[in-house]
Amino acid sequence: MSSPAPTPVYTLRGAGGPLNTLHFSCHDADTPLLYSGSGKGLIHVWNLNTRRAKKIVKGHSGNSIIWVSTLQSTDALISQGRDMLVCLWDLSEGRSEMVDSVWTGSVGFCQCSMLEMSPGNHLLAFPGEQTEEIKIIQLPSKTPVCTLVPDAKVGMVMCMKLWQPDSGLGPLLVAGYEDGSLLLWDVTQRSVLSQAKAHPEPVMCLTFDLKRLRGISGSSEKNLSSWVLDGQNNLQVSEAQARRGWCLQRCVVLWCPKHSV
Repeated sequence: MSSPAPTPVYTLRGAGGPLNTLHFSCHDADTPLLYSGSGKGLIHVWNLNTRRAKKIVKGHSGNSIIWVSTLQSTDALISQGRDMLVCLWDLSEGRSEMVDSVWTGSVGFCQCSMLEMSPGNHLLAFPGEQTEEIKIIQLPSKTPVCTLVPDAKVGMVMCMKLWQPDSGLGPLLVAGYEDGSLLLWDVTQRSVLSQAKAHPEPVMCLTFDLKRLRGISGSSEKNLSSWVLDGQNNLQVSEAQARRGWCLQRCVVLWCPKHSV
């Protein structure tokens, strides 16, 4: 039998609609922030010291927001909505201005993933118009980098994580698919390095620890699956899986000197 959920440290109220995504930011160590995206197109910026919303951004024409993130080197916010747009927002000096957008053509609910290559230079991975494809572009130029389409029939892409390994290889991306498979992509070579069957049902979310080369994914069959990446970039799924009595939809982790969740 699974353990009960821990008692909340505190509860934030007033989002005005169902929440789809969360993002922690400790860019300013004295004022940790939590960004939330709602089903009514609202982005709340929560001050975790005062436990109140310091800013509310209205976007995506009221469509549901499924992903939010921040650019580490600037005061910019990026969001993804069910209006098939990824939007860039300028929040500096009290502003809430949309300064750019990218049309994805995706009708699914796979969240984007972003990687900072250098200050002011980012890679953005997002689901494409075809349900199985992943497109990667460079920001802020929006220059196309590649499109990743699996040869095997693994179904719709459901979630993804983009990162830069310490080994010196180009960026890597791990993606979870509708048939429960995980695929590890070499972005530079546009090729699949390894594949593993992590779940019997669609992979709903995943996260990856770059230092430990260990990941965890959740599925609609209410299981968490643990997996590792070996020295040859092979995905290896642990035999033991942690069962939970609920469907894991999204994972959010914060490590901050003053706050940890």
